[in-house]
Amino acid sequence: MGAVGYPLFVKRELHESRMPPSQEETYDLLIIGGGVNGAGIARDAAGRGLSVLLVEQDDLASHTSSASTKLIHGGLRYLEYCEFRLVREALIERERLLAMAPHIIWPLRFVLPQSLSPRPAWMVRLGLFLYDHLGGRQQLPGTESFDLHRSSFGNGLSLKGKAFVYSDCGVEDSRLVVLNAMDAAEHGARIETRARLVQASSENGYWVATIANERGNRQVRAKMIVNAAGPWVDTVLRQLGRGRDDKGVRLVKGSHIVVPQLYRGRHAFLLQNSDRRIVFAIPYEDHFTLIGTTEEPWTDAPGKASISSAEIDYLCATANRYFEQQVGPEDLVWSYAGIRPLYDDHSADASAVTRDYVLDFDQGDEQRAPILSIFGGKITTFRKLAEHAMVHVAQLFPEAAVPWTAGTRLPGGNIPGGDFDEFLGELSQAYPQMPGPLLRRLARAYGTRAARILGDAKTVADLGRDFGGGLHASEIAYLVEAEWARSAEDILFRRSKLGLHVSPGVAEAIDAWLAAAGCRA
Repeated sequence: MGAVGYPLFVKRELHESRMPPSQEETYDLLIIGGGVNGAGIARDAAGRGLSVLLVEQDDLASHTSSASTKLIHGGLRYLEYCEFRLVREALIERERLLAMAPHIIWPLRFVLPQSLSPRPAWMVRLGLFLYDHLGGRQQLPGTESFDLHRSSFGNGLSLKGKAFVYSDCGVEDSRLVVLNAMDAAEHGARIETRARLVQASSENGYWVATIANERGNRQVRAKMIVNAAGPWVDTVLRQLGRGRDDKGVRLVKGSHIVVPQLYRGRHAFLLQNSDRRIVFAIPYEDHFTLIGTTEEPWTDAPGKASISSAEIDYLCATANRYFEQQVGPEDLVWSYAGIRPLYDDHSADASAVTRDYVLDFDQGDEQRAPILSIFGGKITTFRKLAEHAMVHVAQLFPEAAVPWTAGTRLPGGNIPGGDFDEFLGELSQAYPQMPGPLLRRLARAYGTRAARILGDAKTVADLGRDFGGGLHASEIAYLVEAEWARSAEDILFRRSKLGLHVSPGVAEAIDAWLAAAGCRA
């Protein structure tokens, strides 16, 4: 394979391994949406032997699933809204996911200062006690209390005092989506990006759907549609003639900012505001601090969102209440916003809208083909959501009733004992002439599959053209062949966050390289 690894013909064989023998494309499941829920369901279904086609109108994780706070967490604040089932499920999943993908998920300690807290210490302590015990915590350390005057956790804070420190996990959110799609493909699913549903009708218990991509339109048949379109879930339902007024999606915009590093240390902060909302400050990409999120109702049609000046001011003001280093709009290195498709429980407060998920199964009849629609959810519970979705799918396919994903690693996650540092040490021994920062980034992004990029290379020169920031031609080739990357944006801001580290003009150089290689979107 050389340094590029994972040749294109392998991926094509994986995608076509379950194609029907006739000319007509027929699948068990047609999944609409390439976010974390759609990719997770595709993985679970394909692993149970079903034929699956997933179509995503843009890139994988190009909307909500890449606009998260980059956390795998139980949702401490949801305890205030008595979301005990959701928090328990998320806490259990938190440790499962850490074991499944120790390369893209890592333990993270959170400092919760009490100096500006609108909640009394006894209430916070009670919530953290429940948080420690509700999900049967096994791997992560429990809550401790500190005097920030005497602890390094107080580094960078302008107001010190008592604080609680608890555990959750960080995650590369868009990579989590891609790894699920990869595993789905390796179990026989067909994954198509830049492909959208044009229309579909029900005929004799089957869906006949028109799919459009850059090559034109084609028809496929499916026994069942899974509507995992996120913010577009209502749009798809109405497109299929199955719209309902009693169940719907409530769109809430969440925005984040990235600023130069505000404090030293690998811990994060949970900052409490006087309006009782919370904001995270998280170490990001070694040199920055990620601050978010906001929560604003979104009343426009689903689509690309951007941060408003009011949101920037709110996040900067929150950080400035706590940190010595003050920040303003002029300090922003990057910002991003996403639209969260929450299940509409008619709550008046956007912050209080349930983060739980609802699965709406229209079983159909002999003429009307079935459709399963996904409302709400959060990135931490995607695997369990997929498992619950398969309960409905198994009503049509009893042979696919046995769960399998709980203890199965995601691609690259088969690190012995889940010990990332030991794995990195072994990788460094195998490639002694490679720069340490490069190996760390590749190990964190690809886990054991980093070797498919490094191949037989001895030095960085063997990895092909250097685009800057440690990005080389061999990595881009791998991302195109194995991970559906088609543009510089896919590579610099979803498959990685190298866009924060490279010089101006790199995106244009990557797009030109992709166009010359015939794989530009």
